[in-house]
Amino acid sequence: MKYRSNKNFKTLDEQIDILRYKGMIVNNEEYTKEILLRENYFFLNGYRHLFLRSESDRRFIEGTTFEELYSLFLFDRQFRNIIFKNLLIIENNLKSIISYQLSKKYGYKENDYLKPKNFTDDPYKTKQVNDLIHKMKRQIRVNGLQHSATMHYINNYGYIPLWVLVKVLSFGIVGELYAILKREDQLAIANRYRLSIEDFIDYLPILANYRNLCAHEDILFDHRTQKEIGDTFYHSFLKIPKEDGTYQYGKNDVFALVIILKQFLSNDEFVNFCEEVDERIRNLDYNLKAIKVSKVLRHMGFPKNWKEISTVRKKVDNEE
Repeated sequence: MKYRSNKNFKTLDEQIDILRYKGMIVNNEEYTKEILLRENYFFLNGYRHLFLRSESDRRFIEGTTFEELYSLFLFDRQFRNIIFKNLLIIENNLKSIISYQLSKKYGYKENDYLKPKNFTDDPYKTKQVNDLIHKMKRQIRVNGLQHSATMHYINNYGYIPLWVLVKVLSFGIVGELYAILKREDQLAIANRYRLSIEDFIDYLPILANYRNLCAHEDILFDHRTQKEIGDTFYHSFLKIPKEDGTYQYGKNDVFALVIILKQFLSNDEFVNFCEEVDERIRNLDYNLKAIKVSKVLRHMGFPKNWKEISTVRKKVDNEE
């Protein structure tokens, strides 16, 4: 196997020299050094491609400043924080709804709600059921004495109710749990969001993927998931253009996540989310000079009229 030559250590001055050699304007060396030291030179790699002249010409577009590229990095961090905050809302709500449905039907002690008969009887999913029950029992053993709520129930009652256990379950495990529930339980939970079981099963791994991405501060704005979401009402409502019969935006890009958030958040929560994102986009637009903010939005998969999605109000159970 042939390896590339090693990347040698570069001082802050040498890093700035490299940026200038590639055509970037560095107005304030001390400020730039402070950012490079604090954020690591490597952060540039996730954002520089928007500022390059072309795939073949790896120099920066004329007029590109370090401050501009850093403003995109800060936008991504702020956008990621907004996404993460709303994913935690969804995660908490989902855990609450699932634990309520299962506890009401099967009991609140782990010896009751973790019985294999409470899950799907699909013979092809028997291993999944057994593996998931094992994972949840392991969570009880490992985390039971590490969290105040679980410790309280173990020490005082000798068991952990499901509505407490879900607090220490990862979003990924919650998605696995939903996938092996009996169909009537899946339907009862999906109906709370006015979603089909199939869409629900498709959406949960995507939400978990973005939750992990946000928690580890990975690059978000141009992330792509392996699986596309199905066509929704919102694709047609926004008149998203198609190419070869496939919508160009909102399939496996960040806007696909926005469409999913729309279906899980309350009306007010989603409006607030859109307002926060729009404010960050306007701030980014103000800071960009070498490129237009529309280029960033295309990489995010946002159509020009993306904000119109917030005007559609979901019907809630107490509305006629």
